[in-house]
Amino acid sequence: MNKKLYRSKNDVKISGVCGGIAEYFGMDATIVRLLWALGTLMNFFVGVVAYVACVFIVPEDPGCIDVDFEEKK
Repeated sequence: MNKKLYRSKNDVKISGVCGGIAEYFGMDATIVRLLWALGTLMNFFVGVVAYVACVFIVPEDPGCIDVDFEEKK
């Protein structure tokens, strides 16, 4: 098992962090987003800083095909 955490390019609302976490753990992305939102409501600073850190630290999924880009060709 050689799974890696990536930001999702398919399941994106802001930057794909929650979508990537959901894909990694095999969960529904809506559940991950709700849990992240609840955690952020409990401690705003930690939730926002953690999300921004994930945006810069977690790489985008390299194996995903950008459908919008393919359609523009």
